Amino acid sequence: MALAITAALFAAGKEVVRFLRVENVQGRVEVVDGDSLRMAGDDIRLSGIDAPELHQTCFRGAAEEPCGRAARAALLELVGRAPVTCAVSGRDRYDRKLAVCKAGEVELNRAMVRAGRAVAYGDYESEEDEARRARRGLWAGRFERPADWRARHPRPHGS
Repeated sequence: MALAITAALFAAGKEVVRFLRVENVQGRVEVVDGDSLRMAGDDIRLSGIDAPELHQTCFRGAAEEPCGRAARAALLELVGRAPVTCAVSGRDRYDRKLAVCKAGEVELNRAMVRAGRAVAYGDYESEEDEARRARRGLWAGRFERPADWRARHPRPHGS
């Protein structure tokens, strides 16, 4: 069985192997938005989650609120002054590193979804369900899923 898996990976090419290899990086980060960090000049996207875009707004009752900025503030608070460790498992279509990151013992990806500041995007569905039931963060009002918001607000090329 192991020989068959090895043969399949070899036949699939180095892209699959590159994806399966995990690179660990550690250092101080800049919080870009609710699901993106910058470490030593590298852009890192927190995998398995999707946070509102920085300029995205949501509604609590009739009041509009800056949920994209709130997501960034929540991630800034989680990171604090701690060095961040990320397990990088691949790259996205924008060539950002995809990673699960921790500040100390706190897994940032999971904590953002649990706090209701990001939605599950392939992982963390139980944390999203928990946040929704507790009406935390985004779930306390009305919001457009970040992917849908991006589709309606495309960035100009080169920005």
